[in-house]
Amino acid sequence: MFETQTLLEHSEPIRRRTVRNVMIDPNKGLVLVAEDEKSIADLQRLYLSREGFGVHVEGDGRSALAAARRLRPVAIVLDVGLPELDGTEVCRLLRAEGDWTPVLFCTARDDEVDRVLGLELGADDYVTKPFSPRELVARVKTVLRRASGPPGDAAVLTLGEVRLDPARRRVWASDREIPLTSTEFDLLAHLMRRPGRVYEREQLLSEVWGYAAAAGTRTVDVHVAQVRAKLGDASPIRTVRGVGYAAEAP
Repeated sequence: MFETQTLLEHSEPIRRRTVRNVMIDPNKGLVLVAEDEKSIADLQRLYLSREGFGVHVEGDGRSALAAARRLRPVAIVLDVGLPELDGTEVCRLLRAEGDWTPVLFCTARDDEVDRVLGLELGADDYVTKPFSPRELVARVKTVLRRASGPPGDAAVLTLGEVRLDPARRRVWASDREIPLTSTEFDLLAHLMRRPGRVYEREQLLSEVWGYAAAAGTRTVDVHVAQVRAKLGDASPIRTVRGVGYAAEAP
């Protein structure tokens, strides 16, 4: 078990904070880890700190929800099986409040129903215990990179009644702004950049997620369904049976 790290005293001006021999880069922001198993939480803290992230740990769902509201982290690593308030409910409440901070679910459950439920509630990704801490860090960095948007290519995209602004990461359908998670936004943007092109699910996993996501190609289907539900009749995404998805004007 890793011993919990403590911040060393520092003097002004603050450039970086040192966690033992690890440099915390304030430009990378704070990651909230909600995990009730101390050994796992310590491991997550260690590896995220090594990458320069500040890390705040909570051991139950109610405390995690309060910390998310108070600290405004750049990402949340959220265990599903938390005491007092489980991780799926924490995510649901945050999304209901309009908080779209990237959420990565971390859980011992290996059931597709659980994975799909988490994605439907607005999670950006999912890892199943036991997992590699390096993989967890890579997933966090990936969801943050997606949330910040791609460099360049900032032209507003319009398809039918849907308008997408890559620079401001905002989407409108029939002049009504639609809240999307970072992953939902990137999926829609990827399809809208090349109207009419058909993408296989495996292509979308590689080009949008950047890796084979934990829930496999089912991840793509769930996110497409979520985007369609939010956009309603204005959704430009169509299913190409047996192949994948494309974006076209309705």
